[in-house]
Amino acid sequence: MLYGINELKRLVSAINISKDKCYHPEDGKNICIVDDTDEVPLIRFTPFQKYDWMNMGFSTRLGGVSKGHLASLNLGFDRGDKRENVCENYRRACKAMNTNCQNLVFSDQVHDTQVLYADNSLAAGINLEKKLKGIDGLITDIPGLVLATSYADCVPLFFADPVKKAVGSSHSGWRGTVGFIGSKTVKKMESQFKSRPEDIVCVIGPSICQDCYEVSEDVIEEVKKAYPENTWNDIFYYKSGSGQDKKYQLDLWAANYHQLILAGLEKENIHVAGLCTCCSSMVLFSHRASGGKRGNLNGFIMIC
Repeated sequence: MLYGINELKRLVSAINISKDKCYHPEDGKNICIVDDTDEVPLIRFTPFQKYDWMNMGFSTRLGGVSKGHLASLNLGFDRGDKRENVCENYRRACKAMNTNCQNLVFSDQVHDTQVLYADNSLAAGINLEKKLKGIDGLITDIPGLVLATSYADCVPLFFADPVKKAVGSSHSGWRGTVGFIGSKTVKKMESQFKSRPEDIVCVIGPSICQDCYEVSEDVIEEVKKAYPENTWNDIFYYKSGSGQDKKYQLDLWAANYHQLILAGLEKENIHVAGLCTCCSSMVLFSHRASGGKRGNLNGFIMIC
């Protein structure tokens, strides 16, 4: 069932990151803001609001024209929706972002860790075939280009370097997380823009929370290979079962937080939205909550 703007505002205002989480904000403040000044509401994040040189927004299910389990702002062309519906949804979302669809650069979520510098040649718009294949992360320093990445439980990582005036966006599911796509995005910004990790600000966006994310032993084995043992207690805990039937609860927010610390970001520059897509499936698309019957959310980030 799709709820309205008041439910979205209620869920956002109720965000409360536990003090025992490694990423608990020192000031205890919620970074999410619901911007409903347009017909398409966007979730915005206070760490980015102070920068007048950039614009960033995260879509919800609200404000579109799609029907049924895709209601209403489905931004996925591959979800079985009518193409004209998705195009109209993008037009509305771009209007809310104060841009137009021709400026969109789409990533191609394949749960890999490739990060690419986006220039004007990659702007595909909504009437052209997607130009990128196998790219889960994008960075740019070109004003006007809109980096667009899709989500429905996986972790959005949004980056801004206020010194070099550059931005990035990466899609990090569990495979991208153990593959350190966040760290690779930082390294790409270092090599492309001469960014310093200590200057980069990152928001870990709305995605599935630990309580909703049960995984099997094979996933945890990959996590153990990727992360130092002293981070494991923050990242996962055993839930039930034995042998190959063991079940764990995985905290992708914590895993990405530790990854970004290892990449050289300052603790105070890493911010977690704390909004779970699965818990909030009445206003956000969630693959787990819907059993796969869902549309796509989108994160948009650009230099003005």
